[in-house]
Amino acid sequence: MSDFAFFALETFIKCLIVLAIFASLAGLATYAERKILAYFQRRVGPDMVGPFGLIQLVADMIKLFTKEDIIPSNSQKIIFAIAPLIAAICAFVSLAAIPMLPEFTLFGHTIKPIIADINVALLFIIGTSGLCFYAVFLGGIASNNKYSIIGGARALVAIISYESVGALALIAVVMLTGSFSLVEINHYQNDGLFSWLIFKQPLAFVLFVIALFIETNRTPLCLTENEADIVAGYGTEYSGLRWSMFFIGEYTSMIAGALLITLLFLGGFNDFWIIPGWIMMILKSSFVFFWYFWARAAFPQLRPDQVMKMCYLILIPLAVLNLLFTALAILV
Repeated sequence: MSDFAFFALETFIKCLIVLAIFASLAGLATYAERKILAYFQRRVGPDMVGPFGLIQLVADMIKLFTKEDIIPSNSQKIIFAIAPLIAAICAFVSLAAIPMLPEFTLFGHTIKPIIADINVALLFIIGTSGLCFYAVFLGGIASNNKYSIIGGARALVAIISYESVGALALIAVVMLTGSFSLVEINHYQNDGLFSWLIFKQPLAFVLFVIALFIETNRTPLCLTENEADIVAGYGTEYSGLRWSMFFIGEYTSMIAGALLITLLFLGGFNDFWIIPGWIMMILKSSFVFFWYFWARAAFPQLRPDQVMKMCYLILIPLAVLNLLFTALAILV
């Protein structure tokens, strides 16, 4: 087999694996969230369908496939229909530039567990994951429902504001590492625990985590859906498979965010003592993913005005100061 044919086949298989694994993980994440929240709140959670309630996922899938697909009569029907697709497609596309595991050799060929190893991977991921916002915004505006419109408008304000926080935090990382490539940023942290960027950029780490919670619509910083004041927000009028596409996109974005935090701040897939890098990648990403559920169970929902004040009065000034101190440290 020629090198080009092997490359084409390898890329095709990688795409299939990413779609299959991450779509399945998105479904399993809903089960994990319900069980973890139940544990925090001293409840049982899913336990009736199958051992430990694991087959509850199958029951949920049957319900979603058989549920009536309702499109409001006065909605913008085309936009209403394509908004869920945007959420899922953009989330999966952002995974293309994320290295999942260390390189390995197969049939004499070096396999890189990444679909597209590009030198501007960080910019690519920020751009594609940021497009997920359009799904929420367009779905809310097209629904012709006041709760949906409010949810879409909140998404617009929050994403515009917190994109600045996340970008300023990542600029500090790029200044230290000198690269937009996630592979190079990972290699920068291969000298042991204290080479991890969480120790060199702790403020950037905190700022990026907060911005990520906003971009993935996670409590306590979620503004787009809040049953206390806007019912289900942008998703109020959605049902069945269209509704599920939003959440496949959301959970895939959460997984991508956990991988990104691991690569940027927690040493990535480098070996740690006697533990192989691929095991470390899975352990650290799983722990970061657990934060989403932990925060939802532990903290109350913030009001929209509190979230926006925190952005403009606290986080953006801190992000700018962090950049200045990073630049001074590099110069000195």
